[in-house]
Amino acid sequence: MTISKGLNLQKFKFRGLHPGVSIGMASDRYAGWVGQVYSDGRYTKEIKPRTHKIGEKSFTEEVLPVQSVEEYFEHFPILEIDYTFYRPLLDKNGKPTPNYFTLKEYRQYLKKDDQLILKVPQLICAKRLRRGGKFIENETYLNPEIFTNQFYKPAVEILGPNLRGFVFEQEYQPKKERVEAEEMAKSLDTFLKAVPKDKRYHIELRTEAYLSEAVFAILERHGVGLVYSHWTWLPPLSKQFSKTKGRVFNSGGDSIIRLMTPLRMNYEDSYAKAFPFDKMVDEMMNPEMIDDAIEIIKEGIRRRKKMVLIINNRAGGNGPIIAQEIAKRLQGDKL
Repeated sequence: MTISKGLNLQKFKFRGLHPGVSIGMASDRYAGWVGQVYSDGRYTKEIKPRTHKIGEKSFTEEVLPVQSVEEYFEHFPILEIDYTFYRPLLDKNGKPTPNYFTLKEYRQYLKKDDQLILKVPQLICAKRLRRGGKFIENETYLNPEIFTNQFYKPAVEILGPNLRGFVFEQEYQPKKERVEAEEMAKSLDTFLKAVPKDKRYHIELRTEAYLSEAVFAILERHGVGLVYSHWTWLPPLSKQFSKTKGRVFNSGGDSIIRLMTPLRMNYEDSYAKAFPFDKMVDEMMNPEMIDDAIEIIKEGIRRRKKMVLIINNRAGGNGPIIAQEIAKRLQGDKL
């Protein structure tokens, strides 16, 4: 592996690890990363508390200001923005939402080579939405007009070349609620025919039954990548990779791996265990997750694909330390 002069894993600096590998976090602005990614004392007066309710418990997060993203990008080449999952950029009347203004604020701190991946709003990619403590049918599921006008166009306009990808994250569907894989494939086909053509689309299907050849054929037809996700109810990454036979469906040549939660551990428990995200948590991270991610990255490089690894704190307690472990192993391998 060719090593960049700017690479410094001891100081959590991952830019230049390999021309075909981009490592980044699933979000940013965590005060728990001060001393790792963010400088001690630099944002002390600007850190704000934010209450985050998980189940019956409330957690007070300490959030850094948006301008801290400048320092984030001194360490990582790519960042996934997750707040766009909860609200589109424009409302139904075409007026900017708070997310629109936040994304514009991010944009002013980005340099030429800084790249963002945006999560597509759940209004578009989730079949059911949680409202008032229960799930209801989503009437805007796979609506191409809402995606195009309320999210895609303003995102492209704001970010321009800094926009690396879109991730459509579909929720897990229990057996009594899911459709046949062929029907899912048809729904995706109809949607993808109607949205703007773009080489930056990726879909994360959190229901194993949909990881099928019928769905893969549609993704390949439209050049949409399949996200390999280490997440609660999905099989291990190695099994997901085996199902696709290592194929990269994204027409831009990108392949995304997302390390989200330990297997068989739900969001609430993983969040509570990992909080406040400033250190690794004993026995939380599965070594198989690391091994599988590394093997998929290495195989992708062998196939001359561009590998993107996105890491969530909830995968083990602290995202930067997980990145450090993976990068050290990749650095020692000869690709």
